[in-house]
Amino acid sequence: MSLYPVNSSSLAYVGYEGGVLAVIFHTSSTTYLHHGVPFQVYRELINASSMGAYYNRNIRGRYN
Repeated sequence: MSLYPVNSSSLAYVGYEGGVLAVIFHTSSTTYLHHGVPFQVYRELINASSMGAYYNRNIRGRYN
């Protein structure tokens, strides 16, 4: 899976492939993987005015 830089104050890189969302934050070099993420949720994350807020509300703790 390729990770791409995003324009966010919280998220540094995001990738998506086959229902798996990968996220790297500016504050950590750890890649966080979230399994079972629908493509629509990924698309909404990428298009959110605040990716960090969207991630916290809709992804964090919901997909492991």
